[in-house]
This record gives sequence, structure tokens and C-alpha cells, in this order.
Amino acid sequence: MEETNEAQRKLQELEQKRASIHKHGGDERVEAQHAKGKLTARERIALLVDAGSFLEYDEFMKTRSTYYGLDKMDLPADGVVAGIGRINGRKAAVYAQDFTVMGGSLGETHALKIARMQDLALQAEMPCIAMLDSGGARIQEGIDSLDGYGRIFFRNSRSSGVIPQISLILGPTAGGAVYSPAITDFVIMTRKASTMYITGPAVVKDVLSEEVTHEQLGGGLVHNQRSGVAHFLAADDEGAIATVRDLLSYMPQSFREKPLATTSQDPVSRDDVSLRDVIPADANKPYDVKDIITRIVDEGRFLEVHRLYAPNIVVGFARIGGRSIGIIANQAKYMAGVLDINASDKASRFIRFCDCFNIPLLTLVDVPGYMPGTAQEHGGIIRHGAKLLYVYSEATVPKVTLILRKAYGGAYVGMCSKYLGADMVLAYPSAEIAVMGASGAAEIVFAREIKNAENPEVVRAQRIKEYQAQFSNPYRAAERGSVDDIIDPKDTRLKLAQAFDLLETKNEHCPQKKHGNIPL
Repeated sequence: MEETNEAQRKLQELEQKRASIHKHGGDERVEAQHAKGKLTARERIALLVDAGSFLEYDEFMKTRSTYYGLDKMDLPADGVVAGIGRINGRKAAVYAQDFTVMGGSLGETHALKIARMQDLALQAEMPCIAMLDSGGARIQEGIDSLDGYGRIFFRNSRSSGVIPQISLILGPTAGGAVYSPAITDFVIMTRKASTMYITGPAVVKDVLSEEVTHEQLGGGLVHNQRSGVAHFLAADDEGAIATVRDLLSYMPQSFREKPLATTSQDPVSRDDVSLRDVIPADANKPYDVKDIITRIVDEGRFLEVHRLYAPNIVVGFARIGGRSIGIIANQAKYMAGVLDINASDKASRFIRFCDCFNIPLLTLVDVPGYMPGTAQEHGGIIRHGAKLLYVYSEATVPKVTLILRKAYGGAYVGMCSKYLGADMVLAYPSAEIAVMGASGAAEIVFAREIKNAENPEVVRAQRIKEYQAQFSNPYRAAERGSVDDIIDPKDTRLKLAQAFDLLETKNEHCPQKKHGNIPL
């Protein structure tokens, strides 16, 4: 009887300790968290993973620091909940910082728990999901906090290209803490609660005498629209977590796998006559390239990445015939779809992610060239534009290019032309593949004739028309093998499905090397 009572006592002790840990930082702090429209760390994990699938690690770990009375404080789970669960039935490592425990600050033990998840994710080859909500380094632990960040950054970098890494910014993230999400593949922020910055408003005011709010300095909209640090903007925690679940559905578990194919009720043989009318007859009129994308992909579902940043190019995930693909498309609706510094960076990063994880690439081309001007030249458009050339050439996944309208000059080459590595190049009859537009070309080729003509405007118009007939079409390129087929727009979905089906077994390897030297 005495042994039974002792066993029961120990079980009661275990449950009491666990219950205390699960109370986070206490009822008052949990209420404050909810009052800000934020969920607790455990609520976030419960929403992310499949019901009943979460296996927590290191629940009872606590700081071993004795500085400033830390050893006398109650810091449940040391401010971070970590473990492995299933998302859409597939394993993932997850950790969520707990702002109710010392502001989610990162100390030695906190960092060790995160590093353990990163190690497990890498070893078991599964995605690693970070939910960040932290005041930054735990100042009371000094160098141990800084070393903790070093451990995390190192693992982020080593895992890059091996497993998908996704960061959710669900509260404040400041100082060194911002660099871990910056290394990961995708960053999701919320509209009101999340912030990211190296130095806060107080430091900005002290050093630069500049008044700025937390949101103006590093809010979700700022990083989605202006800096490009974040890829998705959600209304709240629930929206951010739903985005993660959707995003992961397009990805494999690691670089060793292909994305899971799904069964689509949308037949690949479906034609769409309306595609003939999306692109205006006038080559200078804009249109929304997403009207084409949603017509050709399964069920019209397109998960756009970086929607608010560099809108002159569109990138995102979709499926054709149940297969995941990454789409890169010039957006004629913004800046005529011209390539600039930000668009080059945006597309290059996305292409590299897709190539890392065996996601085929579809490139939709309507590009008049690179953005001219001193701001772009002095800002390094040559270096940034070269990234696009580099990543397309480097990518070994199936690459299909469809030329919708304009494909001019070096920008045409940069948008995955045949000799930049495209496996199949298709074109609409509306395609214009040339060194430049007919008007500019005529001004150069026939400059002397136009200048000496009695009626220069008439001669100019004639020569422009002549150049258009000669080069502003897809047929010259097709004659030379730069275009594999010219298709009726209504057949786009079928032609693309056939191309990706044929290319599914593509097996290409780059020359052996340690790694290339991308123009960063």
C-alpha cells in the first residue's frame, strides 16, 4: 500500500509540474497575450499540427543561469515550446516562442531547445517551422544568449536547400533575432502584431533624431511591400498558420523527394477559349497575367508569393495535373512587366527555392526589357539582373517557358530562353521575339534613311511596319529552333501538362564543384 501511495504521489507531482508549465507565464500574461489578438505558443502549435500528433521535446528544461536571480524565477519551458508533429499527415519539427514567459527572450537553454529541433529536422529530413514572438536576447544571460543565436543561424544555413524552413513572425522580433528568419525560405508576418527590425524606434530616435513607430519601422506591411524581407502578410495568427499549411502542401519533405502529387478533378485536356482574349491586340495595353495563370492551373488555385513586393513580376505555386509547379511571370499590369532590381531578386530567390526542392518551373514571358535610368544602374541592375541569368542556368528541374507577348533583348534571354536552359519553349501567336521593339529598332537600323527623307514620319512608319512584319512575331524564332511550338492559347493547359509529364523523368547534373559564386 505504501509503495502504491508513493507511486501515486510521484504521478501527481508529474502532473502538477506539467500543468504548471502549460499555464505559460500565468493567467494574467496569457490574458494580455489574447488582448493583443495573439495566441499562446501552445495554441499556435495546436492550430498548426494535425490533432493529437504533437510530441513535445524538453518540456521540463529550464535555465541554468544564476545571474540576476534567474535561478529563482519560474520560467516554464524556458520560454519556448518545441517538438515534432504532423501537418497534413506529414512530419515537421516545430518550435514556438512564448512571449508570456519573460517576453519570449532567448537564453542559453531556450536556444539549445531550438537547436535540438533544427538538428532533428535535418537528420530526419523534414521541414522546420519557427513561430517567433520574442523581445530578443535575454540580457541577463549575456554572452550565452548571443552564442545561442549563433547556434541557430549556423543550423539555418546548414539546413538551407536540404529541408524547407518557414518562419512565422507573430510578435516582436528585434536585433540578432531577425537573422534566423531572414535565412529561412519563407517569412510570414501578421498585419498588426508582428514587427522585425535590427534597431528599434528608440535607437533610431537617439542616433538619427528620427521619430518612427514600431509598425512604420518594421511592421508586416513594410516588410511585405517595401523591403521584401517577408513573403506573406496575414491578418492574424490563424491566417498565418493557415498559410503555412497551404504552403507546405506544394513542397516535398526534403531535397531527396519530389512534391506529393494530388488527384485533381480538373481535366488537363480542358481548353479555355477565353484565353484568346486576355492579351490585348494592342501590344502597349496592359492586362493582368494572373488572369492567365488562374485559367491554366488546377481549379484556378494559385498561391502567390511576395504578392505586395515588386509587383512587376509574379511568382508563386500552383498545380497542373496534380503536380506542383513554381510559376514566374512578367506582370504587364505594373511597369509593363519590365525587369528591375527588386523583380530580379524576387524571382531569383523563388527559382532557387523551387530548384532546391524539385519543383518544376513555368515561366510566362511578356517583358519589354530592363528598367532604364540612373537609379537602377547605380543601384546595381547589372549585378541583380545577373542573378536571374545565374539561377535559371543553374536550375536542373524541368523548365517550360511560354512567351505570351513581348520578349525583347537581354530580358528575353533572362526569362528562361531556350539557350538559358529551358527544356521546352512555347509561344502564343501574339509573341514578339526581337532585340527590341519595332519603333526603337527602326530608329536605329534606318536612322540615316529617316533623317534624309523628304517626309521622315512616313518613312519611319513604313520601316516600323516592315520591322514588325519581319521580327515582331514568333515565327523567326521558331524557324531557328529558339521556340519549340506556337500554340493556340485555348490549348495552353493541355500543352503545359504534356510538357511537364514528358519532363518528369528529367535527370540533369551541374558540373562537380563546391558551389558556384552567384552575383549577390
